[in-house]
Amino acid sequence: MHNVWLIARREYTERIRTRAFIVATVLIPTLMGGGIFAVASLASKSKAEAHIAVLSAQPQLAADLREQLEHGRGTSMTVDLLPGNAPHAQLDRDIAAKRLDGYLTILPPVAPGARPTFDYTPRSSADIVSVGALRDALSTVLTREALAARGLSSAEVAALMAPVAVNVVAADGSRGNTTTSFYVAYVLFFLMYMVVLLYGMNVARSIIEEKTSRVFEVLLATIKPDELLAGKILGVGAVGLTQVGIWMLAAGLLAWLAGATSGVALSLTQAVFFIVYFGLGYALYSSVAAALGAMTNSEQELQQLNMFLMLPLFFCMLMLVPVVNNPNSALARIVSQIPFCAPLLMDLRISMSMPQPWEIALSIALIVVTIYAVLWVSSRIYRVGILMYGKKPNLPEILRWLKYS
Repeated sequence: MHNVWLIARREYTERIRTRAFIVATVLIPTLMGGGIFAVASLASKSKAEAHIAVLSAQPQLAADLREQLEHGRGTSMTVDLLPGNAPHAQLDRDIAAKRLDGYLTILPPVAPGARPTFDYTPRSSADIVSVGALRDALSTVLTREALAARGLSSAEVAALMAPVAVNVVAADGSRGNTTTSFYVAYVLFFLMYMVVLLYGMNVARSIIEEKTSRVFEVLLATIKPDELLAGKILGVGAVGLTQVGIWMLAAGLLAWLAGATSGVALSLTQAVFFIVYFGLGYALYSSVAAALGAMTNSEQELQQLNMFLMLPLFFCMLMLVPVVNNPNSALARIVSQIPFCAPLLMDLRISMSMPQPWEIALSIALIVVTIYAVLWVSSRIYRVGILMYGKKPNLPEILRWLKYS
């Protein structure tokens, strides 16, 4: 343990004194948090904008639709009203000349009491924003007309169609902000993604640097390979924990200064579990990265093997939306128990909706068992691979390394 401590202290002090550590400590959360909240703010304020034409033989329906599209909530479109028999050929030429973004043709209902048929011809087949705006506007207009046809006044229709406000009240009686809590969970997820990947790859790069400089040949005269590997993982991990600790303290301070009314929703539970799962995720991914670093001789070779680290993280990104939409679904429970995904997805579930205690305990136990298995394999690859120079080993050669005592 004395040798492990010496290596860990060396790795820690070398990295924590650099300007890169200070810059990353400040910039990573600032850029990620600011970027996510900026995009969310812009998305909430953005409106569907397009220039379209509406062809209809029902002037009142077309006029109501134009009013909804031009002045409705979330839309700011320019609408030209045309008779239902207007030639489509001229409209197609206007679309080709980019004078028009699309046109909507309202066909009369095929039976009494049925709804009209709506055909929309867009300039771009991927214009889902305009199609969504048209769908919502038509639904609102048809509902408003149906209510008016039943004898309701315009004031009564407006009252019925007014948006409904929902107050979020926690079990303890406090009021929360679901939007802010949602984005806090997103920030924690992407922060975990970046930090685990960053510090895992730092272990691999450190091994390649020392292989290139032949420092290993001197160190191995007095230190066992397993001690060297353990020291590197602990030292680089301590740097990551220091950085994460600073971020959590800063976030807690900001939440305290902002007060409960601001909607800042980073709780102590979220901070503690974030640190726990960061430590577990880092230990798991850095063990894999150490084996990759020992097998390669340059940064270029390491980049070719990055997929072994990126594939599980990419899978977590694919599962992000299903887990956020339903944190307690069967799919969310299964994928959050996969050891390589649990650090990100289980922590995300904790931020969104606290799982059962046994689920958290099981995920931690599975990660620990996986870390032990990966370390067992990585240590055997590491102690042989760090002294291998020249060609990149193939799979049969790596399997032979695992058999060496």
